[in-house]
Amino acid sequence: MHTFSSIIDALNSMMWGWPMIVLLLGTHIFLTFRLKVPQRKLGTAIRLSVKKDPDARGDVSQFGALATSLAATIGTGNIIGVATAISLGGPGAVLWCWLTGVFGIATKYAEGLLAIKYRVRNANGRMMGGPMYALERGLGMKWLGVVFCVFTAIAAFGIGNTVQANAISENISLVCADFIAPDTCKLVTGFVVAAIVGFVIIGGVKSIAHLCTRLVPFMAVLYVLGCIYILIVNHQYLGEALSLIVTEAFSPRAAGGGATGTVVMMAARYGIARGLFSNESGMGSAPIVAAAAQTRNPVRQALVSSTGTFWDTVVICAITGLVVVTSIIAYPEISQEDGGMLTKKAFGMIPYVGTPILTFGIITFSFSTILGWSYYGERAMEYLGGRRAVLSYRVLWVLLVVAGSVLSLNLVWNIADLMNAFMAIPNLVALILLSGVIAKDTQHYLWDNHLDEE
Repeated sequence: MHTFSSIIDALNSMMWGWPMIVLLLGTHIFLTFRLKVPQRKLGTAIRLSVKKDPDARGDVSQFGALATSLAATIGTGNIIGVATAISLGGPGAVLWCWLTGVFGIATKYAEGLLAIKYRVRNANGRMMGGPMYALERGLGMKWLGVVFCVFTAIAAFGIGNTVQANAISENISLVCADFIAPDTCKLVTGFVVAAIVGFVIIGGVKSIAHLCTRLVPFMAVLYVLGCIYILIVNHQYLGEALSLIVTEAFSPRAAGGGATGTVVMMAARYGIARGLFSNESGMGSAPIVAAAAQTRNPVRQALVSSTGTFWDTVVICAITGLVVVTSIIAYPEISQEDGGMLTKKAFGMIPYVGTPILTFGIITFSFSTILGWSYYGERAMEYLGGRRAVLSYRVLWVLLVVAGSVLSLNLVWNIADLMNAFMAIPNLVALILLSGVIAKDTQHYLWDNHLDEE
């Protein structure tokens, strides 16, 4: 087992090292300019995301699809992950994370467009789409669509299920430590969360989207308000924090006696990696639910999908980064070696409610991720084995929520990371090879002002 774990660690380091970072960020930048900077239409995108298009084809509203996507991407990575990037790459990592989000908007836009353009109806009349259909119908590469679905179905059990269930049970066991034994609390929590998850996902995408449209805005607003309070308390350090973030992002100096440029390289590596992992732009997961949206043409939903990266990384990750950096300046005694502790110390500054807000955020973010990724995994399984495979997948999904609540998951997390990287490659193939199709539709609907066409 130790040898297997070492192999997974090595593969992870290779897949999520510079080659994957360059590939993903390069795709973000390529699509940004290939599509004539669709980020310029962010205002229109936000307006469309809260506007119903009920006469259009689809299973859920555009906002419902967006909320479900955000449920899967807004998670502990936004809270703990940004702090971890700062602890490993320094304050400059915040700027690189933010820039990744800005350019990633174009990739999330492109994914949403392909999801609508190549979606199909299944035997039950439900919309099905995602990278697997773009690969099959757009490029005639069904085999690569199958590969994508295999990696998606496996990755979902890790990043979208067990590790999230574990985060929930760990936090609840800390809250209940004075009343119940931790192991017992984790097991009970696992059964309760599994029961709720099972109740929601049995209703399919409409049930998931219905809950997410209510949960996601509430949990995100509460978390952001907590961050704003901390920034108000630390307001005298905001200028210094912003200056430090910018200078450290491009600092040519050496770190710890290393070669010149080490600081900027470390900041870029961890900031970009965290930004890519946080918003999932280019990973291929979000377009699976985007395909279910009620929309009259591909570009309308593409714009709505692109706002997911804006909210997740450009807003939430940036605010988190400012909270952590200002707290480090304000309280030099805070250790920068532990990303998790950085966030806990920062929220601990809010009297009485700071720690509960952070705990609530981690629990709700994790729970919503379980719901969002359950849909991704189900659609991948339906592509591979038809509707019969979905029921078995749901049962296993619920059981693994219980297992994830009580098990140590370091190896599972590493395997999930690896599967995420393998997911991204087929999706990036579709995005790059179909970029001409994306550009043509973007020109017609967006730049030639035919956005309201049926």
